Amino acid sequence: MTDIEIAHSCELAPISEVAAKIDIPADSIEQYGKHIAKLPLSLIGEQKGKLILVTAITATKAGIGKTTVSIGLALGLNAIGKKAVVALREPSLGPCFGMKGGAAGGGYAQVLPMEKINLHFTGDFHAITSAHNMISALLDNYLYQHRAEGFGLKEILWRRVLDVNDRSLRQIVTGLGPSTNGLEQQGGFDITPASELMAILCLSKDEADLRRRIEQILLGYTYEGKPFTVKDLGIAGSIVVLLKDAIQPNLVQTTEQTPAIVHGGPFANIAHGCNSIIATKMALSHSEYTVTEAGFGADLGAEKFYDIKCRKAGLQPACTVIVATAQGLKMHGGVALDKIKEPNLNGICTGLANLDRHVGNLTKFGQTVVVVFNRFATDTDEEMDFIKNHCENTLRVPFVINNAYALGGEGAKEMAELVVKTIEEKPSEPLKFMYKDDEPLCQKIEAVAKNIYGAGNVTFSPAALKRIKLAESLGFGHFPVCIAKTQFSFSADQKKYGAVSGFDFNIKDVVINAGAEMIVALAGDIIRMPGLPKDPQANHIDLIDGEIVGLS
Repeated sequence: MTDIEIAHSCELAPISEVAAKIDIPADSIEQYGKHIAKLPLSLIGEQKGKLILVTAITATKAGIGKTTVSIGLALGLNAIGKKAVVALREPSLGPCFGMKGGAAGGGYAQVLPMEKINLHFTGDFHAITSAHNMISALLDNYLYQHRAEGFGLKEILWRRVLDVNDRSLRQIVTGLGPSTNGLEQQGGFDITPASELMAILCLSKDEADLRRRIEQILLGYTYEGKPFTVKDLGIAGSIVVLLKDAIQPNLVQTTEQTPAIVHGGPFANIAHGCNSIIATKMALSHSEYTVTEAGFGADLGAEKFYDIKCRKAGLQPACTVIVATAQGLKMHGGVALDKIKEPNLNGICTGLANLDRHVGNLTKFGQTVVVVFNRFATDTDEEMDFIKNHCENTLRVPFVINNAYALGGEGAKEMAELVVKTIEEKPSEPLKFMYKDDEPLCQKIEAVAKNIYGAGNVTFSPAALKRIKLAESLGFGHFPVCIAKTQFSFSADQKKYGAVSGFDFNIKDVVINAGAEMIVALAGDIIRMPGLPKDPQANHIDLIDGEIVGLS
């Protein structure tokens, strides 16, 4: 059966019953229909649960299944009698209608109702998009209304956003036509997951912190060289109003009625790639074990999870799970995409260098690592034994096969038992960050690029150096760095698979996220508004006899 057929075959519990499993009373939740609810921030209490991060080898076009493993691990933990919650990001419409067709897990390890989660859910993405573009409209209006007084901005930094892949909107001109249409200026769109408001929502600890961060958003510079912020614009209150519901995390359930908290959705290749701090702390307040994920491979998602999210929130993972697949390893071993379902031990052997690099990187953060092999139907026993032997005898890390896709919680028991055993016998050390807060921004970027990516040399364009100097002069030098680069390689070149090292790594530009309190460094040809493929998934999504099809 397809993912959506499996989703339809699962019996959903009333969301009040799901909440009751983690000791949240029915009168404390705000229901969005029968199977979705918002959780008020007052439910966050002592974070007594153990935190497990799920990350992966470098992404490939074959897929890795990190979300499926995250959900499967929560299923397995509950199946062995542990009180577990999975905390995930919300899907973006861009990939759902573009490359992926959905991001709610797969097979018998999904979060439900998958159609609602994948499409409009509780409107969080729409709220962020609207709030972001409200700032744009109010800024343009302020400039228009005050032009006669001689006020203007020498440089406008704030771009618009849309949760749709649309390459035609990357660079635009606004205000064309008569003067009543506003001031003519160049602009552009990023995708909503790259919005600074998305990062702010995910990094805020409460509503007051949300307001504080929104006020700090840097919109541009006056002709006198002074920064102009949302606080100067005087509209932070109206933006908070638009986000007052979106800041509350969403409660749903898995295919086996396990509680799942889904909230926020920044991409890891162009943003920090983690669900909200609020959602994670909510889950930790109501579970023995909280399973969460960070986007794409460990070089992007896990590094940002540790160096940005954990640093800011004071979180300490008890264990990190890294997901690998035979197909992904074959691609990193140089096997062509159309051949990866065929047995190829040589390809796997070569591709294991990618896994080795990631495991080594994770240990630099003081993490205890478990390798989870996400099983596909075409995988052979010989291949799985080969990878198991390499992990246990060469890497000296625990290895387990995940069968949750096909068998749900029953197929994830062994994985859950191994993770629990690992946490009990050898929990992760206190986090060791890749850089210190007081290091210069260039030095922070170099630390990640060289120690995590394997770069031999890091260079900065004049524009990037100018922006870094400006950030430090404004007192933002203590911010963590968020490197935006391709997810398909350790390098900034998406065609360099495997464990490439010694390459030149160029930072072409820098974005100052003063509200999110991080510095985004753009590497290589990374673009913050994706385009659509030749055959987008939108071509296959339809409503037939009242049922949605095409969401995989």
